[in-house]
Amino acid sequence: MNGRVPVPARRGLLYAAATGITAALTAPQAHAATPGRAPSATPWTTSWATAQTAPTAADPLAAAGLTDGLCTARLRLSAGGQVRLRYAHAFGSAPVLVGPVTADGRPVTFGGRPQGWLAAGATLTSDRVEGLRAEDGSLLTVETRLPGPTGPLSFHRNTHAWHTVDGVRTRSVLLLTGVETTGARGPVVAVLGDSIAEGSGTPDDADLRWPDQLARRLPGSAVANLGISGNRLLLDSDQYGPGGQARFDRDVLSLPGLRTVLVHLGVNDLFHVPPERDPSRMVAAYRQLALRARSAGLRVVGATIAPFEGWTRWTQEQDAVRRQVNEAVRTGRIFDAVTDVDAVLRDPDRPSRLLPAYDSGDGLHPGPAGHTAIAAAVERRHLR
Repeated sequence: MNGRVPVPARRGLLYAAATGITAALTAPQAHAATPGRAPSATPWTTSWATAQTAPTAADPLAAAGLTDGLCTARLRLSAGGQVRLRYAHAFGSAPVLVGPVTADGRPVTFGGRPQGWLAAGATLTSDRVEGLRAEDGSLLTVETRLPGPTGPLSFHRNTHAWHTVDGVRTRSVLLLTGVETTGARGPVVAVLGDSIAEGSGTPDDADLRWPDQLARRLPGSAVANLGISGNRLLLDSDQYGPGGQARFDRDVLSLPGLRTVLVHLGVNDLFHVPPERDPSRMVAAYRQLALRARSAGLRVVGATIAPFEGWTRWTQEQDAVRRQVNEAVRTGRIFDAVTDVDAVLRDPDRPSRLLPAYDSGDGLHPGPAGHTAIAAAVERRHLR
């Protein structure tokens, strides 16, 4: 997509919001999300996803916003099939005009039109992309024009893959939060996680994050990676976004066709300020997430917290809390099933640290071999 679209004449926010509402109501494929269920007509599932945070002063690109900007994202899908896109502006304060958009060079429409209004705090789902059918595990290139001026943009800071905004390389994705497809033939899973699920410890553009490897291990599965670096189970953060409990409904339950959620959170609660010293609070939070997942018709799998001795802020007191939480996860019947990440990654000669072969070098984040071990530990029989 080379031609530039002139910046539209200034419109009042009320007109913009009304236009967005009208487009949403008239879009031929618009639907209300039903947690835990696929739409009855077309079984859309999320093949690629990311979770948003609000920009900070340390994120000048997203904080300043764009005027006549072009965002190019290269996305590794899990399940293939017909394709549609989803945009979100979870932390926005004003609507944003999205489009024109292309997916692998094919035009994307919103209610039959080349542009759509994305309301503040809302989502915008495209029509099915005509003439495009993706393969399992394929790479999809999405080009999004944002006429703007947009103001600050909701975004995901680090996808561990390279994209461009106005020709400048970035690991961030602005506004785009999901690629939905129709070809899932296996488990449909969302991973609610932190930096380990997000991919820290793996090289960029290598698709070696453990959710990526899980998708390859289970052909036809749809795996949505909702990891956010620094994210906590209990507390919110200006930098790392709302905690797992606060973002669960928006990031997890809104996904179409979802069947299983895997909760991989907790280590940041142990050492981020203020640190959590009461394991019972973390266990209670896990129970609440499990309850909310089951109430939405989902299967819920929990992950134990891996050891992290060698990390700059590790203490023996933190490790004691970690071990108590893990014991409750294993034996407390909190989740429908457990993926024992701790047992898989720990050094048997020193259980408070990662096995050296699995350590990326900082004591906290597994390297590629560690991500492979996590993916292998997720049992197919625990997913649906």
